[in-house]
Amino acid sequence: MKAVLLDLDDTLLDYSGGAEQCWAQACAAGASALDQTLLLAELGTVRRWFWSDPERHRRERIDMMRAWTTIVAHALERCGAADPGRAAAVAEDFATRRRAIMTLFPEAHDVLRALRARGLPLALVTNGDAREQRAKIERHALAPFFDAILIEGEMGVGKPEAVVYRRALDALGVQAGPEVWMVGDHLEFDVAGSQRAGLRAAWIDRLGAGLPPGSAAQPDRILRTLDQLTRATVAP
Repeated sequence: MKAVLLDLDDTLLDYSGGAEQCWAQACAAGASALDQTLLLAELGTVRRWFWSDPERHRRERIDMMRAWTTIVAHALERCGAADPGRAAAVAEDFATRRRAIMTLFPEAHDVLRALRARGLPLALVTNGDAREQRAKIERHALAPFFDAILIEGEMGVGKPEAVVYRRALDALGVQAGPEVWMVGDHLEFDVAGSQRAGLRAAWIDRLGAGLPPGSAAQPDRILRTLDQLTRATVAP
């Protein structure tokens, strides 16, 4: 191994855990007069629609407060209760709740310490909103572990674009090759994209669901937890 690139959300940080509970609590607090079952159902429908379009996903993930506010606004409208002010308040409440409960996966710091002890150059490579991602990095004391931190919202380009991996490698002073690994949970952004750039890819499958049928992405390693990383990347 010459270097390791790591994703942030749902790789080092439990980003998805508790999201449904936070939406339910924010809706109950900010829109209590509405039928909560209906509102949450409409919210789920809108969320799936909103994030299903690749171009909208790319455009909106760099401003998550705007995205969450838009999602709530659409859900309220579908419930016959359009209210821009309420949409903004519910979205802000949701964001506050999410930030409060997000935690690193239990093994994250130990794995980072182990990789640093090996003297390996490390880069954190994450898509998304620069403000949100920087806040997570600061809150969870991640910056000292990394030689380079690349955030889509700061660069203007995100995974799986090849330029992102090239910038990460340049920052670490290494070249693409089988001794450089990308580790993440997204089959396109973290696996297929990095492989096209000449890296090896380890896919985090924490639920143990396995690859989707017919998956075009084929990871070089599949990990259930990050602490499998070091022994999973020793051999080709």
